[in-house]
Amino acid sequence: MNESASAATQSSRLRSLGLRLFGLLLFLTGIILVVPGYKLLTLHGSAWYVLAGAVWAIAGILVFLRRASGLYLYTLSFIATLVWSLWESGLDGWALVPRLDLPLVYLIFAVLLMPKYHRDGAKGYRRYGIAVLVLTVVGLVVAVPLAQKPWQVEANSTPAGHYYDEQTTPAAQDWPTYGGGYGAQRYSALQQITPANVSQLKRVWEYHTGEAHSANFGNELTPIKVGDAIYGCTIRHKIFAIDAATGKQKWMFDPKTPATSSPPNSACRGVAYYADPAATAGQQCAQRIIVGTLDAKLAAVDANTGAICEDFGDHGFVDLMQGLGKWPAGMVSVTAAPTVVRGVVVTGQQVMDGQLRSAPSGVVRGYDAVTGKLRFAWDMEQPDIATTPPEGKTYTPGTPNMWSTAVADEKLGLVYLPMANSAGDYYSSTRTAEERKYSSSVTALDVTTGKPRWVYQFIRNDVWDYDTPAQPSLVDFPTDKGLVPALIQTTKQGDLWVLDRRTGQPLHKVEEQPAPQGGVEPAERAATQKRSLYSHTQKPDLTEQMMWGISPFDQLACRIQYRSANYQGIFTPPSADKPWIEYPGNNGGSDWGSISVDVHNGVIIENYNDLPSYSKLVPRAVDDALGVFWMGDARYKNPPPGRNRPQAGLPYGQDVNTGWVSNLGVICKQPPFGMIKAIDLTSGKTLWDRPLGTAERNGPWGLHSMLPLQIGLPNNGGVLTTRSGVAFVGATTDDYLRAIDVKSGKTLWKDQLPAGGQETPMTYEVNGQQFVIIMAGGHHGMMTPEGDSVIAYALPNKS
Repeated sequence: MNESASAATQSSRLRSLGLRLFGLLLFLTGIILVVPGYKLLTLHGSAWYVLAGAVWAIAGILVFLRRASGLYLYTLSFIATLVWSLWESGLDGWALVPRLDLPLVYLIFAVLLMPKYHRDGAKGYRRYGIAVLVLTVVGLVVAVPLAQKPWQVEANSTPAGHYYDEQTTPAAQDWPTYGGGYGAQRYSALQQITPANVSQLKRVWEYHTGEAHSANFGNELTPIKVGDAIYGCTIRHKIFAIDAATGKQKWMFDPKTPATSSPPNSACRGVAYYADPAATAGQQCAQRIIVGTLDAKLAAVDANTGAICEDFGDHGFVDLMQGLGKWPAGMVSVTAAPTVVRGVVVTGQQVMDGQLRSAPSGVVRGYDAVTGKLRFAWDMEQPDIATTPPEGKTYTPGTPNMWSTAVADEKLGLVYLPMANSAGDYYSSTRTAEERKYSSSVTALDVTTGKPRWVYQFIRNDVWDYDTPAQPSLVDFPTDKGLVPALIQTTKQGDLWVLDRRTGQPLHKVEEQPAPQGGVEPAERAATQKRSLYSHTQKPDLTEQMMWGISPFDQLACRIQYRSANYQGIFTPPSADKPWIEYPGNNGGSDWGSISVDVHNGVIIENYNDLPSYSKLVPRAVDDALGVFWMGDARYKNPPPGRNRPQAGLPYGQDVNTGWVSNLGVICKQPPFGMIKAIDLTSGKTLWDRPLGTAERNGPWGLHSMLPLQIGLPNNGGVLTTRSGVAFVGATTDDYLRAIDVKSGKTLWKDQLPAGGQETPMTYEVNGQQFVIIMAGGHHGMMTPEGDSVIAYALPNKS
């Protein structure tokens, strides 16, 4: 046998083996699609999966038998798949991925295995297969980018001006509070860094807290800056001061938080600063830093030295567990920055979600910023208790709490509380009238008396964990009757609200919309829910076609989950007979990061999530059998099994898939998953709205796809805006700090952080130089890398 014949024989054997392997693969893929595809069909879903699976299985048998007809049959099925994909999702590139990625790979195999010639010497059909492959790839590469809607930028109709008063002047050289200025606008009047020069930003220093990381911890810190020092806190709530120009540590104070105080989602988001107007020059603790701790204390230290303020509370500490009763370590903590108004430190507390109905009270308290003496306690169920309850009594358990940060109007003497929900978020029958009144609201307290002045509720009888998570922002809002002192509040359900901060009345139209009925408590569901017509981030209701994945398999699984669930749009009632879909999910809309308000140019910048949750109420006996118990039960195991929240004391626990992630670790809803938008302050009109984040550091099973393509990522943490028209945002799971043009939404600059940047950046000025800093601390819940870096950026110092 000559060499040519030997080569031909070898090629024939390889092709024969290739046909066998490809045929087997095609057959198995078809069978895998047919079975769940039939289930989807019985749920009144798409027929494509069962039809395509059957055709692929038949084609696989033919290919395994080394018949070219199987290859041609598969090619025809690919053409049909392409037509179906375009019919379902158009030329949305990300939506096409799970529909076409595997079929396109199989088409390449089919084309390579097609015969060039028939046995009689006539030309085979490979050339047609190649044509289909080339036309598909080239067509998609050309058509998909062309089909994308251009990023439309609307003109801002709010004229430049001053949308603030003397109480809410924005930050500039300093950043004295968690929210920037005292109006919490997360906005700075600095303008050295501009859209024209922001690309020149460089890291100028990096400070490491030196604190080791562990499970359940992250650092979501937005530091403050006063004078020449930056103040912040570590994951275990040590307080530090660093030089604002160099990043060198001045001092660190350790509150000695017990290691057992480590609730899930542990974090420190910020500290508060207070200067005692009655203090004499050089007096210790004349300026002080106040922080809440993981073991539910308030601590106060000297801002210059870090020494404990002995005159505050009990040798520098106030025990917030007084009046709450005895609870397991980690059940109560303080993760948010306190708010100081008229010399009163106002704080709530984080109470572990989903544990039990009679959880620690949501009482909100105010303490003298110098002495630590309790000035008021607002217990909505016991309004006459203004101090710690008598011996043997506690503040009312289970009431809505404020786990986020308040904001205050010094002139009005009001502090505005973003209120969460009653304990047992997803079941409402046992709630009292007062709980129903104040949950998921903004409530204004008179800081002198601790009594409510007004309340505005966003959700009636909330059973979706749509608590009010973000610090409000204060502005002077332009109306037909002039500027009105206002409060802007973002929400998890995607609505943006503007309220007169004197009265709590909306300054825009509100619509009563019919709400879905049914669920496990049909008599409890409100007939209508209020929706803001000012601005919202909520997208159209989910459909089966919007289900996603990285392959036909997980997309099919997500489609089956969608069809198997109860879904009637936003406010779908919780159910136990089958799962229900919540969209937006309980992680937003907008979570705790808050908005940024450019109070000179009249623009709001908001980053938000576009994610559903997939949940099911679990009967008490089932949860007990699964071993799901609240953390104070003797049968409790750490970590608890599965995703269930026990909600002890109620008929149901809850199994929640926050973000609705498939078994492959991919979100079931098609991208984008997170966005950033600009809003006209006066009208609420959207100026631009864009995906935030790229796919390069995201993928299934924690793998990185390395695709530098805009996908829009889950994000937690807020945005900073400056007067020059630059917005800075971290927040996303691709671990970048970005600078964005406020006018167009275009990314002007970005820098890869060493850990997740799930917090809000801040800016300040020292010696004429503007700095932007961010905490790269990571977020275990979002699976971003953990770190301990505070990183500062500035333009090159040409002096």
